[in-house]
Amino acid sequence: MDVSGLVWAATAVFVVGLIFFDFFAHVRTPHAPTFQESARWSIFYIALALVFGVVVGMVWGWGPGTEYFAGYITEKSLSVDNLFVFLIIMTKFAVPREYQQKVLLVGVVIALILRTVFILAGAAAIEQFSWVFYIFGLFLVYTAVKLAREHHDPGHHPDPSAERDGIAVRTLKRVLPTTDEYHGDRLTVKIDGKRFFTPMLVVMVAIGSTDILFALDSIPAIYGLTEEPYIVFTANAFALLGLRQLYFLIGGLLERLVYLSQGLAVILGFIGIKLVLHALHVNELPFINNGEHVEWAPEIPIWLSLTVILGTLAVATVASLLKTRNDARIPSSNES
Repeated sequence: MDVSGLVWAATAVFVVGLIFFDFFAHVRTPHAPTFQESARWSIFYIALALVFGVVVGMVWGWGPGTEYFAGYITEKSLSVDNLFVFLIIMTKFAVPREYQQKVLLVGVVIALILRTVFILAGAAAIEQFSWVFYIFGLFLVYTAVKLAREHHDPGHHPDPSAERDGIAVRTLKRVLPTTDEYHGDRLTVKIDGKRFFTPMLVVMVAIGSTDILFALDSIPAIYGLTEEPYIVFTANAFALLGLRQLYFLIGGLLERLVYLSQGLAVILGFIGIKLVLHALHVNELPFINNGEHVEWAPEIPIWLSLTVILGTLAVATVASLLKTRNDARIPSSNES
């Protein structure tokens, strides 16, 4: 897949343009979005991402096109899991609902910048060292085991007030004077002639810095589906661009996706195994098979990866909704 510098530049301008559009059309004037508004713009961004995938398939072939769709679906699924953490952060800092859009948009911008750095670093590492696939694969398997043990039902949610500030937030509070009160959606305020930073800035730093941990999972995961940096970048960009609207759209549904972690664990575990098999197939480490490629290691085709991802998400979603519906019926039957 040959992507020219002009295409890269045009894509970057397009993504930045969408961010500016989002700000001036929705975020600049603080308001709590309605369900209809969130649904309308969520559909818009998902449709835009799907149309872009079709363009990739038509221009560069349906091999890269399928890789893009697999990567986008994976990144979108992981971003839904990230919304749980965003919800905890918003609750901890008691962000007024009408200002949450601005916090999320700035968080998305920070996330895009950080992930672009990770994407370029990952591409450079893969270009030079084939053994990086071993590290990516084993890390994803480890992450899958951790995710499988997580719970997303309300009874297992941590108390937001008991959550400790991250290192970025603690550093910010030590270095800069901050206030505990919100002053509209302003980032700074002058009190008694002294400039203070409001909780709006603090929560933006919290969400943006948290995405570093998310990128540690998502970037290796998508590199397990494609080695093309352009596809990695665009799949991440489109998954993040609709995150703000998705947060308000499925806020209530998050409580019902009790098996989401287990579903994502299966996906990450599958991609991790796929990466290890690919690492064996291109092996150059001298202590494995005397530095020779392991020919018997199969290469999992992208169509199978896409099938596993979609199938796992469907099963996890249906199982979650059935469980929460049955759990809701139990108290009703006991009362009667």
